[in-house]
Amino acid sequence: MKNPQRRNKLLEAYRLLSDSFGPRHWWPAETPFEVMVGAILTQNTNWKNVEKAIENLKKAQVLSPQKLYNLPPTTLAKLIQPAGYFRVKAKRLRHFLKYFLETYGGDVKKMEAGSLEKLRAELLGVNGIGPETADSILLYALNKPIFVIDAYTKRVLNRHGLCAEDDGYEELQNIFMDNLKPDVSLYNEYHALVVEVGKEFCRTTPKCSQCPLNGWNWEKRR
Repeated sequence: MKNPQRRNKLLEAYRLLSDSFGPRHWWPAETPFEVMVGAILTQNTNWKNVEKAIENLKKAQVLSPQKLYNLPPTTLAKLIQPAGYFRVKAKRLRHFLKYFLETYGGDVKKMEAGSLEKLRAELLGVNGIGPETADSILLYALNKPIFVIDAYTKRVLNRHGLCAEDDGYEELQNIFMDNLKPDVSLYNEYHALVVEVGKEFCRTTPKCSQCPLNGWNWEKRR
């Protein structure tokens, strides 16, 4: 349900973060397909490790849907080893590639033509792809207006009284999507800014006094 007070509060936070960090230019990738691969590889690891894995794929000249899918699973696993959990991620990547090639011929434009609802249902049906990975692909690779929720987002929201500890993914997502216009650029930049404040200040041991959101709080939940 839309709430003007909440909308204003969210936009206030966006301005505070934007003034502090500036444009994030996220997701860092040369192509939408690279974003898709990165979204799968970044599960349970940090971005620096993903960059190393993607660089391996580029050096091997296999960063395309068909070439990646044609690789022997052991070769693929070895190339993405820096991303961690490489055997599991190789399987997940192959599941996605099979879907992408069979359903859309490995063509990003064909996939992008589908509706948000249809694509999200399809992605969530791929073994190894959960809501965060699916929504990252939808927003950052396919330009669909959906807000991505991750561990940083939940921590920031919870510490500022915007959500309860046991709120689920969609409840957190709706905080943004019920109160902000469905704008790809806004969702893209906002999520990247929340990640940045989570990494720099809203850590396990927080640095609240230095945080750009210091003093910014929602109404406390019961």
